Amino acid sequence: MRILALILASAIAGSAQATGFPLNVGGPYSLTDQTGAARTEAEPDGHFQLLFFGYANCEQICSAALPMMADIVDGISDKATVKPVMITVDPKQDTVENIGPALSVFHKDFVGLTGTDAELQVAYDAFSVEKEVVFVDPSGQEIFSHGSFIYLLNAAGEVLTLVPPIMDVDQAVDIITPYVTGANG
Repeated sequence: MRILALILASAIAGSAQATGFPLNVGGPYSLTDQTGAARTEAEPDGHFQLLFFGYANCEQICSAALPMMADIVDGISDKATVKPVMITVDPKQDTVENIGPALSVFHKDFVGLTGTDAELQVAYDAFSVEKEVVFVDPSGQEIFSHGSFIYLLNAAGEVLTLVPPIMDVDQAVDIITPYVTGANG
């Protein structure tokens, strides 16, 4: 698993162009955060961002990715401020009122974004994220299949690299560090 992650990271870093990420992924969106404020792909305080598409009450891949993102943010805090951001794939469950408290369990700085189906679809399309209800659990909650990559974005919202949530935090920090310290180009 570690070798696969290192090969992926090397391939992504090695193929990056001076103009940015080598894949056509990312783009503008306008959503609402847990305070009710409008948010776009740009980080208003000028920080790097770790972006994930999931849902706050997921017990599957999100339960691994969200704590990992928090650990990455803390693990790289001596080099740069990185803001953890999650865009919901379940706007019925992840509302403005409840997305923030659910994400703050993982990290106090987590930003949760939600919106209308049309607003969210713009973000899904920009990041090539597909979501699908795979079943309804006994409590009546829909369980989704959805993208699992964590995207590193600069403050303008441009994708710099991907972090697969299958690696450990130290590996992820090693991938991200050159981008946040300016050592990658």
